[in-house]
Amino acid sequence: MDLAFLIKGIIIGFSIAAPVGPIGVLCIRRTLTEGRLSGFLSGIGAATADATYGMIAGFGLASISNFLIGQQIWLRLIGGLFLCYLGIKTFTTKPSDESVSSNKQGLIGNYFSAFLLTITNPMTIISFAAVFAGLGIGTIQTNYLSSSILVIGVFVGSGLWWLTLISTVHVLGKRFDTKRLLWVNKLSGIVILIFGFIALASIWGRNFI
Repeated sequence: MDLAFLIKGIIIGFSIAAPVGPIGVLCIRRTLTEGRLSGFLSGIGAATADATYGMIAGFGLASISNFLIGQQIWLRLIGGLFLCYLGIKTFTTKPSDESVSSNKQGLIGNYFSAFLLTITNPMTIISFAAVFAGLGIGTIQTNYLSSSILVIGVFVGSGLWWLTLISTVHVLGKRFDTKRLLWVNKLSGIVILIFGFIALASIWGRNFI
């Protein structure tokens, strides 16, 4: 029974993390320009946010879930502005100016920036709420031990996706020289900036629905 919940959590975490969005682009870019550890810790930051939302949905914390869903505009605004900031910063950064993030401050920043971007995406909590509701998790009859195991599975599954992605990018990235890394920064910056504009535009669209 518990093993089944763990496996379900792993599948859910892997599936929700897998679609390549701004976090995926950010992790790929950091892996290529700053090193595998930087990219992986960014992924773990996203996995932590996934597990946090999984815990909210899994333990039936409806008041918190409803509050977060109700604050979609502010969450999109914060996330959108932060994406625009990262996009501009990434675009203007030269590979030669970047040191591999072996210092604690750089690695902690990588972790928390990815966590912030994921936690400010209201679609994450909506996705978990929908999936968990379909599994009958988060109701009054919820078994909290099973929910805990499910949340652990979500974290493991999300972490496995980021480990797979980062390892693949790291192997392929050995072929990149400084000139190619410069283009990686510029292309990644543009893509991240576009995601930021989309997030901000969605706020404007909601106000006219």
